[in-house]
Amino acid sequence: MEFEDDGFVLSARSHGESGAIVEVLTARHGKWAAHVAGGASRRMKPFLQAGARVQMRYRARVADQLGSASLEPVGEGPSALFDDPLALAGLASAAAVVAGALPEREPHPGAFLAFESLIGALAHDDIWPAVLVRFEAGLLDELGFGLDLARCAVTGAAEDLVWVSPRSGRAVSAAAGEAYRDRLLPLPAFLLSAQGRMGPGDLAAGLALTGRFLQDFVFAALNRPLPPARLWLIDRLSAAGRL
Repeated sequence: MEFEDDGFVLSARSHGESGAIVEVLTARHGKWAAHVAGGASRRMKPFLQAGARVQMRYRARVADQLGSASLEPVGEGPSALFDDPLALAGLASAAAVVAGALPEREPHPGAFLAFESLIGALAHDDIWPAVLVRFEAGLLDELGFGLDLARCAVTGAAEDLVWVSPRSGRAVSAAAGEAYRDRLLPLPAFLLSAQGRMGPGDLAAGLALTGRFLQDFVFAALNRPLPPARLWLIDRLSAAGRL
């Protein structure tokens, strides 16, 4: 089995004396793990950081075995963010969520394009946190657990949507949800429109919302917690006064 595809590195860990097992999110083939010879070398390590763009050439004798790959770097990768530790934490969180949530060897071109867009947004400090929340919401949709935020689950109204049901993932209007507000999740307005701006508390609400559904509907089914990198991101955002 052989293929060549554009991709982003999600994770890399040393294997043997000089190799590495690398997970790559590819444009047309989905998430693949492969052994990269020399992946632990000083020359290769900078190209195997989470978010690094690569051209992947994959080869395996049989389809169900761990194959080998050669990776060629494309562009400067995450090195452009080295002076922004908060953006790097956002990138690490997104890569860890994708690596943990997406099934292996299953095409998800939408996830690839969304990850590509998120990486492009990380250079813009004022917008990337909102893009990250939308990215996680889009990943839920890609996996079949998308939030339904178009209309109120109770009344069918499309206005004044301020809550989300933690059971169904459907929006609830202020009036319909008032009596149950302690059981509902706040819905930040920026998730209702691509042009929506974040207000005070919206980032915390958005991350709590997507985190709840990622945990309950994706990672719990895999008997895993949310990735540590996502928890570290929350801590860093809080310490920076962004939440």
